[in-house]
Amino acid sequence: MKSRHWILFILISLGFTWADGVIIPGKSGIPAIDTLPTYEWDVPTEHNSLTKTMLYGILFPGGAQFYTEHYTRGGFLVAIEGGLAYEVFYNKPMQQKKRFRDTQAAQDSVGKYTRLLLINGGIHSDWIATRNLYLENIRMNNDTKMKEEDLRHSEYAWMVGLHLYAVMDGYGIWKHNQGRSTETKSVLSAVWRAAVLPGWGQFFNQEYGKAGLLYMSFIGGTVSFNSRQAMVRYFEQRQKTAAQEGLSPAEQSSIGEDLLFFRKKRNQYIWGMGLFYLYSIADAAVDAALSDFDSPLYWALNPSSDGQGLGAEIGIHF
Repeated sequence: MKSRHWILFILISLGFTWADGVIIPGKSGIPAIDTLPTYEWDVPTEHNSLTKTMLYGILFPGGAQFYTEHYTRGGFLVAIEGGLAYEVFYNKPMQQKKRFRDTQAAQDSVGKYTRLLLINGGIHSDWIATRNLYLENIRMNNDTKMKEEDLRHSEYAWMVGLHLYAVMDGYGIWKHNQGRSTETKSVLSAVWRAAVLPGWGQFFNQEYGKAGLLYMSFIGGTVSFNSRQAMVRYFEQRQKTAAQEGLSPAEQSSIGEDLLFFRKKRNQYIWGMGLFYLYSIADAAVDAALSDFDSPLYWALNPSSDGQGLGAEIGIHF
């Protein structure tokens, strides 16, 4: 490829700053870009009370966002957190009450047929079959109840994590409302902080909402992992009991499928939390590199020292 093609490729792919041979930090060299408002996505507001921002954020879903006039974001938080609250505090308890009633009725029937079999010497095959049918109904209801409780644990954890995110995001809104920092952040400082403690790199970069999202993910992921592990132990015990009681191959296969399902879900959360950890490091590095938005990593073509050609220059903040 000819040299002029390489030069054209660099200009198109990476951009360059060439103004009288001087690189100006924070400037692209293109007036149409350099005159754009910085951080124009921030919504200006006169609601600048930190106390009210935090108080409303803690007490109400999306309270901090509504107070600081970020209504769309607040609306999403109300909808999602409200839906999770409905599931955790109303729908799942109602389902559990129904399971309890169904199980109680089946237990009464098992007790009834067990007494009849004892009184009559256990010779009535119809009674034995009916009793076993009710026993299987009890087991199935208990399996479903455990699954619903497992889901409720996860929903509760994600709801708490989402509320924490909303509070931290509200603080971030308030903080940036006081004026965005233009201080250049060290990439290495951000990376080692994120590696030591997930979210610390985001705090270092003053990206409080992102830190809240990470903590939401870790809270939800950790609780969900522990709940799935409890389900694995439950179905392992069910599998042992089924083998001892000589349940049908179809019933034992169903238990094995449930066990495999929850093992996969448990392992997915292990991988997920590992990926979130790596993401937190990468995100901290990128945000630190972009802290001086226009030139954290720059390419430039400048006149060479002898004035006979061009020299390439690359720079990055550490």
